[in-house]
Amino acid sequence: MASRSEEDLCCPVCKDIFRHPVVLACSHSFCKVCLQSWWREKPTRECPVCKTISTDRNPPMSLVLKNLCEAFLLEREQRDAEDLCHLHAEKLKLFCLDHQELVCVVCRDSEKHTNHRFKPTDEAVHASRKTLQEALQPLKEKVKSLKKVKEMFEWFENRVKSQAQRTEAQIKHQFRKLHEFLAEEEEARLCVLREEEEQKSRRLKEQVEALRAQIADLSQSEPRRMS
Repeated sequence: MASRSEEDLCCPVCKDIFRHPVVLACSHSFCKVCLQSWWREKPTRECPVCKTISTDRNPPMSLVLKNLCEAFLLEREQRDAEDLCHLHAEKLKLFCLDHQELVCVVCRDSEKHTNHRFKPTDEAVHASRKTLQEALQPLKEKVKSLKKVKEMFEWFENRVKSQAQRTEAQIKHQFRKLHEFLAEEEEARLCVLREEEEQKSRRLKEQVEALRAQIADLSQSEPRRMS
């Protein structure tokens, strides 16, 4: 079955890729040979698709469509060539189980593959896919297990970070309280020191005043003795 892009490049008459495509005034395109053959069998030059009568006996070639078709055919030929045996140019329809390679029917009967085991390519692909899936299953289980270990480590990492953040907050809070206590203690001791200073200064002043009074008394009694 042709793909959507291949259908767009197919002539509506022959259902094959356009060969020398021409385009009518109604915008429909056909192979030049297909259109001429169609017109020879009809009384009028009508479009094979929409039945519009064409006044142009030799419609112009669609160069864009021609280039697209040539590019598509070249790509398809290259793609088909890749699926051919490089020795016999036959389709690679078999898989050699002994050599683990794709081969054609000619290769199968060659001396190189004598007594070898073969499988059709689709069966070999299915078997290889099944083997690969079976081989991948332990890896998938291991990846699943590693993911769980990774999730566990991430949980521990987040928990350690959370505990560290809480501990850091507690330490900062304790030091802040300690700083406040030390500041209060400092202020209290400074207050006591200032009070002691004031008391000592007051006593010294009182003692100085008492000495002054004694000196004054002595100064006043001195003349009386001399007289």
